[in-house]
Amino acid sequence: MFDGKRILIGIGGGIAVYRVAELARLLLRRGARVQCVMTRAAQAFVTPLTFEALTGETVYRELFDLTAEREMGHIRLARQADALLIAPATANQLAKYAHGICDDLLSTLVQVREGPLLIAPAMNVSMWQSAATRANVALLQQRGHRFVGPDSGELACGESGPGRLAGPEQIMRALWPLLTEQRLAGQRWLVNAGPTWERWDDVRILTNRAGGRLGVHIAEQAAAKGADVTLVAGPGTPQACATLRRIDVESAAEMLQACEREAGGGDVFIATAAVSDYRIAAPHAGKLKRGHSETHHLELAENPDIVARIAAMPERPKQVIAFAAERERHVDHARDKLRRKRVDAVIANDAGQMGGDHGRGWWVDGERTIELAGGDKAAFAAQIIQHIMENRQ
Repeated sequence: MFDGKRILIGIGGGIAVYRVAELARLLLRRGARVQCVMTRAAQAFVTPLTFEALTGETVYRELFDLTAEREMGHIRLARQADALLIAPATANQLAKYAHGICDDLLSTLVQVREGPLLIAPAMNVSMWQSAATRANVALLQQRGHRFVGPDSGELACGESGPGRLAGPEQIMRALWPLLTEQRLAGQRWLVNAGPTWERWDDVRILTNRAGGRLGVHIAEQAAAKGADVTLVAGPGTPQACATLRRIDVESAAEMLQACEREAGGGDVFIATAAVSDYRIAAPHAGKLKRGHSETHHLELAENPDIVARIAAMPERPKQVIAFAAERERHVDHARDKLRRKRVDAVIANDAGQMGGDHGRGWWVDGERTIELAGGDKAAFAAQIIQHIMENRQ
């Protein structure tokens, strides 16, 4: 994901500093080169040696370091990085950045930075919610700077509310679009993901093993490339980056309603969701008791075919991509689905991998069948998006 990218992390003072060490380690694992700048307050919590040991790079601390300044080190640091991340960002730092105060190395880097900048705040809930901080955040956002978090929860001070540093994975997902060519800018994508739940009674449901991760990866990667993405998510679908618009649904009927509302006139609809083919015809009110019978007879009613309905819309999306999860004859079933549902392409994949961490399959359209080597779900998603982009050219 970050292979060869130079990430400069500006580390502010706060108890959340220790979580940045984990973030740096994960970025390195994903192929990034990581350099760090620490404020004096940050060094009161964690020593620079910690980050030097993790990254194998010098940790920069002082603006007027004579060796670095012969080469105008602070300008070079700011401009050679592919992305600058401030984590954790304190209320004091936000105030300085908003008002152009340059009294240390990190605040000077922010002022001379010409490329992507991501800010991950962490502070007491009252400080985050104060009028001054909110005004500073709004001003920075107007200048194009992006924010991730803060999350809500119990804080180190013992209070609870928004103020926790966003998690490392969440920060990495927010950082990625800043490093990605915006090839899908101006396009509107709709992705559905996850399973659906069909109510049997007030406790029991009819569902499947889908986890929704592939759909989330596709949605995130399309958004990272500049698309305006809406994700219609079934129950249990993982959270995605904040740049997505998410609509949570439960049943197939709810998913259909959301997809029909959002799909008209769009560029791409990708139907990754494992929609239940059937629903309980007459759900039971309350909890159905076990009773004395050893068997129950359920009448099933057929659910709507969401991808076929979207493909048949008068103002259908320019591309409609379906999925076919099968255990055998994958390509044959995909070709049959392509014909019957009148979609532009079908991704045939193995039903045995549903809910797992890896994916592989075949791209099937009217002219060709291409094997997708896959790998983890993120790599599989990247191959799918590449074929969609090629199909539009």
